[in-house]
Amino acid sequence: MPKILLFASLFFLFANVILAQQQRPEPIPLWPNGAPQAKGSNPADIPSIQIYKPAQNLATGAAIVVCPGGGYGALADHEGYDYAKYLNGIGITVAVLKYRVAPYQHPAPMLDASRAIRYLRSKAEELKLDPNRIGIMGSSAGGHLTATLATHFDDGDKNASDPIERVSSRPDVAILCYPVITLTNEAFVHKGSRKNLLGENPDPKLVELMSNEKQVTAKTPPTFLFHTMDDGAVPVENSILFAEALRKNKVPYEMHIYEHGRHGVGLAPYDNALNTWPKLLENWLRLRGFIKQM
Repeated sequence: MPKILLFASLFFLFANVILAQQQRPEPIPLWPNGAPQAKGSNPADIPSIQIYKPAQNLATGAAIVVCPGGGYGALADHEGYDYAKYLNGIGITVAVLKYRVAPYQHPAPMLDASRAIRYLRSKAEELKLDPNRIGIMGSSAGGHLTATLATHFDDGDKNASDPIERVSSRPDVAILCYPVITLTNEAFVHKGSRKNLLGENPDPKLVELMSNEKQVTAKTPPTFLFHTMDDGAVPVENSILFAEALRKNKVPYEMHIYEHGRHGVGLAPYDNALNTWPKLLENWLRLRGFIKQM
């Protein structure tokens, strides 16, 4: 490639990255006066959300909190920002969650995700949202956090002085993308996520509690799952175990297992087989009343 063309290509790539960063909404701290169990006041100590809004003519009033993956040690941008832009395109408001990761451990990520759901629900009128259509979505370890909210929610504290804490943290739907689920089954557990979340030698009772296939009840929200058979990082059995628990508890769910695809594919834009999953999700969200009927 001639040098001038190479330079032009790099310039436009850099310009697009800068433009994308400029278009991102300002983070909203989930606790303006400091998060519970915070270890300091640095950016890593401040959980926040960025709210991405769809075009007004597309907006359905539904919202989804998106939890990026990263093994509870980092946050993958393509499982946050990319999902937000896709979901905006089908009319859904998205709050991309920056939750606390290692050295933070349980319950910090769960507290952050709970707070994000409560924030959207408590401010539904201001944000023009339906408080009964607030979902959560996550990939990999973010999928574990999503499954945690689907199984460890609460109704809120009606006597709390903070109005955000008075509302329920129960998501109305859960979307699990190649999720970490089991923390007890040694054949299928993602050990890095377990270590970052629970520590080197966690209490077995805590491991059991946070192994989310064991915590499903009839109150767990309707769930969408997708995974690949040859996921080399988080075995497909994680999704299967959760789906089996949903079935036993008569919770509506839809699961799609693809034959091939590496871990962490996100929207899989370059895989003509795997990139069909967002459309399957769209159809399911339409069935659940999260987007407009065609």
